[in-house]
Amino acid sequence: MAKYEHRFRGNFDKALAHLHSGILGGSITAGFEDGSDYTAGGVRCAVRVYERYSMTGGNRLSLTLTLLGQGEDLFLSAIAAGGSQGMFLKLNAFGEEAFLDKVRELACQL
Repeated sequence: MAKYEHRFRGNFDKALAHLHSGILGGSITAGFEDGSDYTAGGVRCAVRVYERYSMTGGNRLSLTLTLLGQGEDLFLSAIAAGGSQGMFLKLNAFGEEAFLDKVRELACQL
């Protein structure tokens, strides 16, 4: 499992759309699995789950993206999992890190 977190200011809807389209456009095997949206007391939360094939690991891995916002104050948390090999130990997590590298790149553009 690999994690990336980022606090920034911006428009919630534009940031979510940018991340969503960038993740799907970043890999031919990337797919959107499901999502959830919730708003309470002026705080918005969007959760998105993506999956893609990892050539390095020879398997599929998932990315859970959570965007939390109150006005223009935004917080992004992205967690990738499933890209390692090994029954008891993580022998490589290159696929997870590569998935997060795309999120890092997209977050820098916000």
